[in-house]
Amino acid sequence: MSLSIDVRRRIGATQLDVQFTVAAGETVAIVGPNGAGKTSLLRVVAGLISADEGRISWDGVVWDDASSGEFFPPEQRPLAYVFQDYALIEHLTVGDNVAFGLRARGVRRRRARERAQEVLDVVGGSDLVERMPSSLSGGEAQTVAIARALATEPTVMLFDEPFAALDASARAHARRLFSSMRSSSMARLIVTHDAVEALTLADRIVVVEAGSVVQIGTPSEVLATPRSHFVAEILGLNPLSGQLRGDELSLGTMSLTVGAHGVDDGDVIAIVRPRSVSLHRERPEGSPRNVWRTTIDAVDRSDGRVRVQLGTPLPIAVEVTPAGFDALATEPDGEVWASVKASEIVVQPA
Repeated sequence: MSLSIDVRRRIGATQLDVQFTVAAGETVAIVGPNGAGKTSLLRVVAGLISADEGRISWDGVVWDDASSGEFFPPEQRPLAYVFQDYALIEHLTVGDNVAFGLRARGVRRRRARERAQEVLDVVGGSDLVERMPSSLSGGEAQTVAIARALATEPTVMLFDEPFAALDASARAHARRLFSSMRSSSMARLIVTHDAVEALTLADRIVVVEAGSVVQIGTPSEVLATPRSHFVAEILGLNPLSGQLRGDELSLGTMSLTVGAHGVDDGDVIAIVRPRSVSLHRERPEGSPRNVWRTTIDAVDRSDGRVRVQLGTPLPIAVEVTPAGFDALATEPDGEVWASVKASEIVVQPA
């Protein structure tokens, strides 16, 4: 089973022209600059707008075919949409919000409320059932929005920047919730501007620029061979595979201390942003928790910045200002000290 997307649609000045598939059990992240057409693509898949040309189908069932005029409205598509602003109905309780989709499909009120409670229990919102949307925090509102989406047992779930409005702690909880929702029968599409989310939550990444797909691949494939400046910019991160034990991340060659995370011990993927790492001529004072001696293997000066590739024991990329690099007074093969704050290391389950 798979969701097949092959659509063309004019959206203002942007010509959306996108082709890819999402298999059952797969999570695909859609990334791209503002105005690239990402949200418009979700709206076409959802049936909120139709394609000018092309075809959308799930498991061979056509949802939208511009050539034949066949078109299933949103309520006839087995999908759920989690909007960026969550779109909760303000005059309904949480329980009634979660039950809303079921009631709209003809499910009796009692059974719909029972199902709403079941799903809220699963996502950790069981104590929210009688609350009103206006009383919810951002993280709670997102939990309710996801519960409402799951209640109808969709085969396709669409997420539009679902974590954008959350603070750091709520975002960590939301990512764990998202990861726990993985199902072998459900396809998931998530639009995000956050490279960490794309790298840690998705099986594949679809990069859309100016309405067209410029790259599709696994996170490691996209990281290894970015095909545009935007891809290199947003995904130019350092993914590290290691073992987490409490606040200690073991990477084989060395260990790092990480900040508050809420991730269970075991295999994890840690993300270190290149701009989060500092370089020093001498060991930095104040004893930062993560400090190591290393070498500079390569230097790339472009776009007013310097990208430095470090060597052993942790071969990662670092970005510094030209002035900052010149102050090091070193060249490739030269030794430096590197440091990174524990709070700057993001960990996610592997």
